Amino acid sequence: MARPDKAAAVAELTDKFRSSNAAVLTEYRGLTVAQLKTLRRSLGENAQYAVVKNTLTKIAANEAGITLDDQLFAGPTAVAFVTGDPVESAKGLRDFAKENPNLIIKGGVLDGKALSADEIKKLADLESREVLLSKLAGALKGKQSQAASVFQALPSKLVRTVDALRAKQDEQGGAE
Repeated sequence: MARPDKAAAVAELTDKFRSSNAAVLTEYRGLTVAQLKTLRRSLGENAQYAVVKNTLTKIAANEAGITLDDQLFAGPTAVAFVTGDPVESAKGLRDFAKENPNLIIKGGVLDGKALSADEIKKLADLESREVLLSKLAGALKGKQSQAASVFQALPSKLVRTVDALRAKQDEQGGAE
């Protein structure tokens, strides 16, 4: 009787691994239900935090084509499945872990690539996608403005050079 339930759980986890941009494995030992509720809220709307069975999660990850280190499955495990911006969820996990040392970030996956706990913390230090895109747009606009200034300077410099040549010719013509 347990087999169909386990098969369904593996299938659900496999779908979550495939449909998410990132997945972060954590150890939640020592956290209360209220703290877990707060953690779920801090991850944002585009992430689901689920307590999972290690063996079923390992099987589901393999079926999804993701290779994870067996050490990630030591102790009680919960996974944050991120469908939106992984930076936002990584920041939520990092900030929550600072306030609640019982939450341990073990590692995870970003676009099919395994990440260590340190790499997830570095991901959390990044600015959000929107901020990075706006900085890029600002930099591109600045380069366009510089190019426009250079292009505007060329004709005016040409006019000044021609005027200087005329003035020089007038002086030479008047001196003879």
